[in-house]
Amino acid sequence: MGLKTYKPTSPGRRGMSGPSFEEITKVEPEKALILPRKRKSGRSHGKIAVRHRGGGAKRMLRIIDFKRDKIGITGRVAAIEYDPNRTARIALVYYADGEKRYILSPLGLNVGDVVKSGEDAEIKPGNSLPMKLIPGGTQIHNIELIRGRGGQLVRGAGTAAIVMVKEGKHVLIRLPSGETRRIHGDCYATVGQVGNVEHQNIKWGKAGRIRLKGRRPTVRGEAMTPRDHPHGGGQGKCPRGFPGPKTKWGKTAYGYKTRKPKASDKLIIKRRK
Repeated sequence: MGLKTYKPTSPGRRGMSGPSFEEITKVEPEKALILPRKRKSGRSHGKIAVRHRGGGAKRMLRIIDFKRDKIGITGRVAAIEYDPNRTARIALVYYADGEKRYILSPLGLNVGDVVKSGEDAEIKPGNSLPMKLIPGGTQIHNIELIRGRGGQLVRGAGTAAIVMVKEGKHVLIRLPSGETRRIHGDCYATVGQVGNVEHQNIKWGKAGRIRLKGRRPTVRGEAMTPRDHPHGGGQGKCPRGFPGPKTKWGKTAYGYKTRKPKASDKLIIKRRK
């Protein structure tokens, strides 16, 4: 779960680092748990909705069990695998009833370990249970917002939320962003911190590795013409059209709040940093 560095045989290799994959025990994915992944290149209805997306390496979609609904059935970790669609590693679990599933691999989960979901599960990495039964101070991930929908929060490499206190039917948790919010105690969460914690320290080294991820080049607004961007034109570096910097379409950027009011706002105790 560490990083490897490269010899500076070229300018791109100088300072480059990448995952060592020492925790990976199985290279080929389970054929029954993969699907074709259609790439849309940031387009919706044929129009670009997200800029700077396209290309990238071909990949298959791994079917991940975010719901952890195998209640009361124990499973054995058969392998730790690489998933090109996410920063975390995934664990292949063989359940006692013969079914195979992928789950997010938490830190400390090894091949041969037993995982379980349900109210009678132990408090150990990889087990999933209702948050009302998880003691305060425990690290959790793959957190549900609505019971039965599956985990939606804290799924990236190295992330973990902290169970703080129980308030009636709700549980107060602190998310990695710094936000503190209430979640219903019946919602499930998985114990532990998501593995591959060194991912944030990777130095990509060259633009080609970013292209393989499906991210195309980004051009600064200052380098464009006035017809293409509000910051374009002129000899100076100051954004045109005060006050403040703007997006390509003239909207205020950097600090302008765009989040619309939601019914769940009352559950948020403290906003993220």
